[in-house]
Amino acid sequence: MEAIAMTPTLSAETVDDLLDEYNRNVCNVIDVVAPIKTKRKPNTQKTPWRRTEIMQNLKSDCRRAERKWRSTKLQIHLELYKISLRKFNDGLFKARQQYFSEIIAKNVNNSRTLFSVIEKLTTPPDQIAPELLSAGKCNEFAVYFNEKIQSIRSNIRTNQQNHKKLEQLQPLRDESTTMLEFITVNPKTIEETVQQLNPSTCCLDTIPSNFFKTVVKSIVTDLCQIINCSFQSGTVPKSLKVAAVKPLLKKRTLDASILANYRPISNLPFMAKIIEKVVFNQLSQFLTFNKIFDKFQSGFRSHHSTETALIKVINDIRLNTDSGKVSVLILLDLSAAFDTVDHTILLHRLQTWVGLNGKVMQWFKSYLEERSYFVSIGNFESDRLPMSCGVPQGSVLGPLLFNLYMLPLGQILQNCKVDYQSYADDTQLYLSLNPDDHGPIEVLCDCLEKV
Repeated sequence: MEAIAMTPTLSAETVDDLLDEYNRNVCNVIDVVAPIKTKRKPNTQKTPWRRTEIMQNLKSDCRRAERKWRSTKLQIHLELYKISLRKFNDGLFKARQQYFSEIIAKNVNNSRTLFSVIEKLTTPPDQIAPELLSAGKCNEFAVYFNEKIQSIRSNIRTNQQNHKKLEQLQPLRDESTTMLEFITVNPKTIEETVQQLNPSTCCLDTIPSNFFKTVVKSIVTDLCQIINCSFQSGTVPKSLKVAAVKPLLKKRTLDASILANYRPISNLPFMAKIIEKVVFNQLSQFLTFNKIFDKFQSGFRSHHSTETALIKVINDIRLNTDSGKVSVLILLDLSAAFDTVDHTILLHRLQTWVGLNGKVMQWFKSYLEERSYFVSIGNFESDRLPMSCGVPQGSVLGPLLFNLYMLPLGQILQNCKVDYQSYADDTQLYLSLNPDDHGPIEVLCDCLEKV
């Protein structure tokens, strides 16, 4: 940490050069303090229940009985060894059972931890199929993912008349409400932001993210300089606009040789997530203060979740039922929603519907343009391909930008006087009617046509 803190002050002028200089300084220090060494890692599973005193004693008794039998080869010692082995296996089963029971009991009100424990117990670890470990296969995945998105976009009917109707919608925000520039960040803000992020390291990181969080106080001055330069110039470093995509099998029972059975999981540099988190916090504060969020959008918002969305819909339907009315519910879902976002339309909505201008608007334009990705499997990588559309799902800003992209949908539904609730790209439309009244059905059909 002291060695990193003693690196020269960054002197470059552009944000790209600043980031390159920072990476060189850190790499030079790491190469001296902790040079890369190749070690063979044993393939062992983490089993903390084995390390209890009782299990260690049972293991010692079992090993002792085994050595005795192997030295004498007597039948009586073999039987004693089998008895010790059964005791060890029984104890291991009970210790494992007790270990997970205690975790569940301590987190009975923590759904995230409970889900993680259940997934660990019921889901075997991911295994990379040997036939996928090649640069050629990585390129196949990269081309497939790109062609899939282009195919979906080409199938979206661009009806000019409907597009004009959409453009006639007027944003509900006050036109005088604008966000022209970002607030300059200080070391304290950066330290707090870094600690908020999960230490998810990818192959694009200069140093592991968990180590990054440990030494952040030693490099926080450089981070402030890079981030503030990015804000003041309205540019995002090119090296932070690259995503490493890992193919993930949708279900373990699917054929691993079929490309369509995989979904792309994007991984971004940790530095990119830091900058995005700072932008996310400032933009969210602006959106909340000016009430720009769609109030019926629950996706990726503080104090909102899938639970709150479901409670709202179910409660409304039950109230309608208690009133003797019938409810009609329609569930909408978008295919590859995040990946098919049109950058031109998104930038237009950020300006007209949200009120971004000046350096902030310039920064988001830089954020979206010249993005690229490559597929990474094991130690193999594909060639880089450009991303002409979409917002990266593995990013901090991606979900928020998608919510803003969908703002006109909420206004269409409100104008049609149809109840709705959304969670990201999932939207539920519903209305109530008397059993003998078919008028609301026509309203709903007209609303669907507009959507």
